[in-house]
Amino acid sequence: MTTLTAAPIPPGRLGVPVEPAAMQRYLAALLTWSDDRRAELTALDEAVLAQPEPQRRALTRDVMLSLALWQAVRDRLDLLIATWDSGRVDAVRRERLSSLIWGRLDATLDPSLLVGDDEARPAGFAVSLPEACRLSDALAGQLRARLGHGPDASGLLTRLRQLRAQLDRIRDQVALEPEAGRPAAQAALTRLADRVAELQARAERGGDIGGMLGPAEIDAARLERDLIVGGAERRAAGALSEQARELRADLVARAAALRQLVDQTVRRVAPAPKYAVPDVTALGDPPAGRAELTAYLARLDQVSRALQVVQHAYSAALAEHTSLGGRLDVSQQRAAVVGLAGDRVLTGIAALTEEALAADPTPMVLARQLTDAYDTALAWRSGLTRRPEPPTKQSPQKQSPQKQSPQKETAQ
Repeated sequence: MTTLTAAPIPPGRLGVPVEPAAMQRYLAALLTWSDDRRAELTALDEAVLAQPEPQRRALTRDVMLSLALWQAVRDRLDLLIATWDSGRVDAVRRERLSSLIWGRLDATLDPSLLVGDDEARPAGFAVSLPEACRLSDALAGQLRARLGHGPDASGLLTRLRQLRAQLDRIRDQVALEPEAGRPAAQAALTRLADRVAELQARAERGGDIGGMLGPAEIDAARLERDLIVGGAERRAAGALSEQARELRADLVARAAALRQLVDQTVRRVAPAPKYAVPDVTALGDPPAGRAELTAYLARLDQVSRALQVVQHAYSAALAEHTSLGGRLDVSQQRAAVVGLAGDRVLTGIAALTEEALAADPTPMVLARQLTDAYDTALAWRSGLTRRPEPPTKQSPQKQSPQKQSPQKETAQ
């Protein structure tokens, strides 16, 4: 079950258009990372549910945060893919991609999950996509270590290499700490680096590091998480006007990407959802007063939630179209297995279904019915369901003498 794949390194930086080749590699790597992480979290969630009550309660918070982070990353990945549009990007779209990567990631997370208690925190906590991915890596590593789901002894060196790579990420994060808090963070990093160096030396001497590696992984994950969360909280504690400008810019980029997703869906399926993409610019620029800014941020939050509703609706419509095509492929493979690949009835229905799915837009009601009809016809033609045979009028007349003949013989 163990997944040690770290999140890919994002291209470019905020405000600088991404390079197409680097963006293509990043999207492919991020898609693989997302799929692997979701499978890993599913397995970790099942392992947590199997724990006794005290341990399960202690681990549930990290599982909830990990799943929320994954969903936030996946939603942003969907917008990146829609904006990328198979590489058809100009300078404006490349800059929009950069904003989607490095801008605020509206993860709609419960801040109490991040700090480990139920204290209310100010609204506006947000991280960028790379930070959310690194935080997901750290949390997954911590869960693996606490559940004992790391690799066996043959993979200890791999875990040690991952721990050293995590140290490098922590060093980069420590460099971003303010001067007042940097000495404490540096001291924690130094202690952790000394432990990792000791583990490395012990492994090189052939010693067993299995019992020491897990606690070091947990401490490294906790330190990285605290640094990431601390950085995000410092940004959230800044001027409300800057916070409003950042959130507004992110919503503008999301809305632009979402309009592309809507256009793709409308061209692809009919009927398509009928949600309108909110116009973020209609809210105007952030106001000056604190009370006005607070109200402005509340309206931005409402727009963010509306964008999320629209994205889920149109993504689901496209996903259903893809699902129908997949169902037809699987059913055709089943037909080939039972020797019905060339069946006249099935090939006729398949041709109609493929024509419907290839149409722009696809008539989804018809496509669903045709896909269901193919499955029903396949069951019928393969003998799983049989047509009832109508009774013949001659059958009772033929059987009557046969049933009466023994009685006549007995009477004789």
